[in-house]
Amino acid sequence: MSLNLQQYVSEFNAQNINGEHLLQLDGSKLKALGMTSSQDRAIIKKKLKEMKASLEKARKAQEKMEKQREKLRKKEQEQLQRKSKKTDKSTSDATEGTNEQ
Repeated sequence: MSLNLQQYVSEFNAQNINGEHLLQLDGSKLKALGMTSSQDRAIIKKKLKEMKASLEKARKAQEKMEKQREKLRKKEQEQLQRKSKKTDKSTSDATEGTNEQ
């Protein structure tokens, strides 16, 4: 509707075209849905291309964030392990000192 193509809304609804299906449409599928105007198809295809690019950009950003989180988790885990080893060594050294006395 924001593209002034509201004349196709009823057919899209009748065919259960949702966001996921919409992204799969190409020129021939749009034509089969009754979109006879090549200009209208061009408008939809251009918008779909923009949407796909936005989705890909968002997916890549999400993957990047997940990698950063995983890297941070590993770093924190390594720090905890080092801290644990230091604590174990200190406890071991203190026990040896007590045993020597």
